[in-house]
Amino acid sequence: MRGWLATVLKPVQSDAPEREAADPARLRPARLRPVWLGVGLLAVLVAAIVGVSYGPVSLPMSAVAVELLDLLPGVDLVSGLSEREQALLVQLRLPRVVLGLLVGGLLALAGGCYQGVFRNPLADPHLLGVAAGAGLGVTAVITLRRGAGADATAALPLATPLAAFVGAITAVILTYVLASRGGGDRSPSTLILAGVAVSAFLAAAQTFLMQRDADAIREIYSWLLGRLGTAGWRDVLLVLPYAVVTVVVMLLHRRDLDVLSVGDAEAAGLGLNPQRTRYVLAAAASLGTAAAVSVSGLIGFLGIIVPHTVRLLAGAGYRTILPLSMLFGGAFLVLTDLLARTAAAPSEIPIGVVTAFLGAPFFVLVLRTSTRMRL
Repeated sequence: MRGWLATVLKPVQSDAPEREAADPARLRPARLRPVWLGVGLLAVLVAAIVGVSYGPVSLPMSAVAVELLDLLPGVDLVSGLSEREQALLVQLRLPRVVLGLLVGGLLALAGGCYQGVFRNPLADPHLLGVAAGAGLGVTAVITLRRGAGADATAALPLATPLAAFVGAITAVILTYVLASRGGGDRSPSTLILAGVAVSAFLAAAQTFLMQRDADAIREIYSWLLGRLGTAGWRDVLLVLPYAVVTVVVMLLHRRDLDVLSVGDAEAAGLGLNPQRTRYVLAAAASLGTAAAVSVSGLIGFLGIIVPHTVRLLAGAGYRTILPLSMLFGGAFLVLTDLLARTAAAPSEIPIGVVTAFLGAPFFVLVLRTSTRMRL
């Protein structure tokens, strides 16, 4: 692992590694303060109520809050909503909001994790070729379905998300294999370069499939631009198991990211295996990203916007960054989705376009100020 810190962080490191390692405060980053945890939970609650209340058909927020409480076991309340409004709330909007909370939380959590693992402020969930692999999987399923006819895949309702997941995981494996061949220590800089190479290759394969079936281009691009449209709870149930595994693994290792921030030598001296920890966290982040992308399409910049905002407001310790990124990421995506489906009503703007409009200037800001940031 010699030289990986200098290679990856040269633009963002302002002090010598020896000075950082000698600072005892680096070994004792601030814990998550209850006030910030409360703010994060409040943001999720507010975003959820607003997300299910507003749309092409608006519902009274007070009645929506009562109806949501009525869904709890043992609670019997009358919201005053009609049967049609109740169906709209429970069967359409609520699954979409819950899916937004899961997807946004996973992407933001993965972004914060990648930035800690690679010691790179520009690291993003798409770093290891996950997006390109998922895109290739979905493209293959769409072109296959159009070529064989709609009835050929009628018995496979989960074909598209499963193909996206398999493609994403395959991309991660290819990246790790390529990195191991390119450098004996599989340093973070080698992984980044391998991810770029794998993404380019898979994107070329995806373009090849699209050109072979021009009729599928519109449908493919609709998915690639990102969306949270859902017709029930199926997508939520599909993502939930992977989300649980990802969140548990990353939150249990959040202190390890703080230890890694002082350098590999110091981390090893504290009893941590830096190499193994780095790969466990990267695998967990890739699993969560793949699950999210498989049902929502490609939603960029979320993994940069939210973790950096949390770092600026609440502190740089990963015991703070990871849980708050998960909460604020979910709330952010729900509100962004609300903007996407109401700004140009009755049509709907792809949510990936909205996040790109918001994220591109933020990315430039992070790029310009990276020389003064310390992870």
